[in-house]
Amino acid sequence: MTAPPSYADLGKAARDVFNKGYGFGLVKLDLKTKSANGVEFKTCGSSNTDTGKVIANLETKYKWDEYGVTFTEKWSTDNTLGTEVTVEDQIAKGLKVTFDSSFSPNTGKKNGKLQTAYKCEYLNVGCDVDFDFSGPLVQGAAVLGYDSWLAGFQATFDPTKSKITRNNLAIGYRAGDFQLHTHVNDGSEFGGSVYQKLSDDLETAVNLAWTAGSNNTRFGIAAKYTLDSNSSVNVKVNNSSLVGVGYTQTLRPGVKVILSALVDGKSINAGVPISIGVTQILIYSFNSDITVK
Repeated sequence: MTAPPSYADLGKAARDVFNKGYGFGLVKLDLKTKSANGVEFKTCGSSNTDTGKVIANLETKYKWDEYGVTFTEKWSTDNTLGTEVTVEDQIAKGLKVTFDSSFSPNTGKKNGKLQTAYKCEYLNVGCDVDFDFSGPLVQGAAVLGYDSWLAGFQATFDPTKSKITRNNLAIGYRAGDFQLHTHVNDGSEFGGSVYQKLSDDLETAVNLAWTAGSNNTRFGIAAKYTLDSNSSVNVKVNNSSLVGVGYTQTLRPGVKVILSALVDGKSINAGVPISIGVTQILIYSFNSDITVK
C-alpha cells in the first residue's frame, strides 16, 4: 500500500471534478517557463469581469535536487513578498520541512510559518506552526490508512488561549476508480463526497453538506467527459438550480483555453434574463534557453 494522502487531500478527486475546468467571472492568464539551468518562472494574472479588479503575482523556483532543497520567491500586486524554503527526504526518509515567510513593505506586517509533514506506508502526519503577529497557532493532522480505508483527524491549538479552536474528523474509502469521503468539522458541519471513474473518458462526483441547526442541505452533482486527447467538457448542478458548464481545449502543447459559464436555472422559469459568467484561461508552458546566473 502507498502512503495515505494528507488530511487536506482527502476527497480531492471529487473536488477536482467540481472545481477544475471552471472560473466564472474571471479572465485569467498563466505563464510558465523554465530556464536552461532549472530555474522555474510562473506568472499569473486575473481580472474580475464584475469589479474590474486585476490581481497578478510572480513566482520563481529553484530545485537543488542533490540536497532535496527547493527555494521559492513570490511577489504579488498587493506588494507582498514571500520566501519559501523546503527540505525533503534529507533529515529522514518521508519527512518534508518547509519554512514560509511573507513581508508587506507598505504595512510592515511580517508572517512566518513552519510546516512539517511525514509519510510512510500506513501513516501521513503533519504539524504546522503559524507565527502570526496576534499569536502563534499550531495545527496538527494525521491520516491513517489500512487496506482501502482512511481515517483522519485535524486540530488547531491556540497557545495564547490554551484551547483547541478547531477539530475535524474524516473517514474515507478508496478502491480503484471509486472513492468515498465523509467529514465532520467542529461537530457542527457534516459533509461527504463520492467520486467514481465510470470509464476512461467519464468521471463523476457527488457532494453533500449539512450544518447542524439549519435545515439547509447543500447537494451537487458534477461530471467530466473527455472528448479526445485535446478537449473535455465539464458539467455541474446543485440544489440551488445553479448549472455550470465548462469546455477545455488544448490548442497545441503548452497552450490551453478554458471557457465556462454559470446559469441560474431559477431565472429560466421566472422568464428573466439568465445570469451568465464567462471565463477564458490561457495557460502557456514552455522551456526557454534563458540562462540565469
